[in-house]
Amino acid sequence: MSAVSQQLGFEVRLSQPQPGAVERVGEALKREGFGVLTRIELDAAFREKLGVEFRPYTILGACNPALAHKALSSRPDVGLLLPCNVTVEAAADGGSTVRITDPMALLSMGGSGQSDEALDAVAADARERLARVAAELAEEGAGA
Repeated sequence: MSAVSQQLGFEVRLSQPQPGAVERVGEALKREGFGVLTRIELDAAFREKLGVEFRPYTILGACNPALAHKALSSRPDVGLLLPCNVTVEAAADGGSTVRITDPMALLSMGGSGQSDEALDAVAADARERLARVAAELAEEGAGA
């Protein structure tokens, strides 16, 4: 696990190629109550806007509506940290690297220094769910 990933989220290596890994990640997120609101194919955007090739790289904007509602009800400006981003990129060996945002890390980086118990509880719940997604993918990745 890289230093950035330890600070910002969870990192999982999958033996599955990137396109299939994107679908697998979406399914794992769904099992934890997250839907994918956005899907950005960054490699296609770089090709179109910059005329450069880049490895397949997808950013998924994952949202758990119940948790988002609780968070925004507590602090409307937390919307700046939503949705939870998940990246799936092609690895040189033909597999994929998945990185999943840690909501607690984002909250601590974007916080005002004041504690908000309701928001902290939502972030902790989201973190637990996303950690389970990472663990499920890692388990599947080990067996793939």
